Amino acid sequence: MKNAKKTRMRFASLIAVVLIAAMVLTACGGKTEEPTNTGMKSFTFTVVDPDGNTKTLEIQSEAKTVGEALMAEGLIEGEEGPYGLYVKTVDGITLDYETHGMYWAFYVNGEYGMSGCELTDIVDGTEYAFKAEK
Repeated sequence: MKNAKKTRMRFASLIAVVLIAAMVLTACGGKTEEPTNTGMKSFTFTVVDPDGNTKTLEIQSEAKTVGEALMAEGLIEGEEGPYGLYVKTVDGITLDYETHGMYWAFYVNGEYGMSGCELTDIVDGTEYAFKAEK
């Protein structure tokens, strides 16, 4: 009688463990979540070179700022100065005011940027540009 009771208890415990495992697998294993690119942003980037030629690119990036995104794409280079990043090279064209009498001006939606590209957060759908200016 004692053995029959122990056997029933073991069997009940085994059934309980199997049921719990089945519930956990159903709850956790039934759905696989697709990764989302919640940080992905896109914007238009335009370059106007010293001859007035225009090149427009669509940029997609998870970067926080325009400067980060453009540096990651290899589209701009510069050096840190007292006022932030001094962009000297855009799309492979180097301008230095001391040497060329021209510089790269940063624009946001057609207006002169109020801060440097490295401080400007990317806003989806915005147009950013660098234009060669005297």
